[in-house]
Amino acid sequence: MAEPLPISVVIVAKNEARNLPRCLGSVRGWVADAVVALNDTTDGSEAVAREFGARVESLPWNGYRDTKNAALALASQPWVLALDADEEVSPGLRDSIGAFFVGDGAGRFSGARFPRRVMFLGRWIEHGDWYPDLSLRLFRPDRARWGGDAFVHEKVECSGPVATLEGDLNHRPYESLAAQQRKITNYAELFARQRAEAGVTVSRIGIVSRSLWRFVRGYVFKCGFLDGFPGLIAALITAHYTFLRYACLYEAVAAKSRSPRP
Repeated sequence: MAEPLPISVVIVAKNEARNLPRCLGSVRGWVADAVVALNDTTDGSEAVAREFGARVESLPWNGYRDTKNAALALASQPWVLALDADEEVSPGLRDSIGAFFVGDGAGRFSGARFPRRVMFLGRWIEHGDWYPDLSLRLFRPDRARWGGDAFVHEKVECSGPVATLEGDLNHRPYESLAAQQRKITNYAELFARQRAEAGVTVSRIGIVSRSLWRFVRGYVFKCGFLDGFPGLIAALITAHYTFLRYACLYEAVAAKSRSPRP
């Protein structure tokens, strides 16, 4: 890649000075533009971003989906590579993106997706429910926007054909198991509140059966056992998260039914 590719890397971040060097370092030198949109940041994220040649902007926090959509307006190039600060482009993915632009991919497609793999307990997880987790992160901003839920599990929605590229987007999301548990507890509570408000219910047997199925599917049918002990823990966490979401939903529905009607 002699010339930088016509890509704006767009990152929304808060207090990510620890992760930004790895993220920005993985795209430095081969993309034409990088912008870091900071919100309520109190650490050295701005200095780190500028050190790696990124533009720094400030955006108010309006939830993941809407803040990320606002950040798209900061891109200067016809293509956007949307990254989180705890992600990095692997050499294999970088080469695949380069080939996508050298060929006719940029002319034929509106976006491209690729596998995302998680570093967990010192090992890359490459099986089970956590992989390949195909993620659409490279796209034309005039043909794609962030959709899904406003505050969690947002995803890019693209109009037009989407290519699938080889190479992994590496993800290092958790500092510790305790931090992961805090995050999934927050997600479970939000899931339960939204589903209860929408009138969704779940039975007691449904809570148990969904959780057991997620473990069996990920660990057995999707070969999570090939990732060793970390693969077992990952499958158990996925089952636990499923249990927590639907148990919280059961609790929310029960509380709603006990509330006195006006």
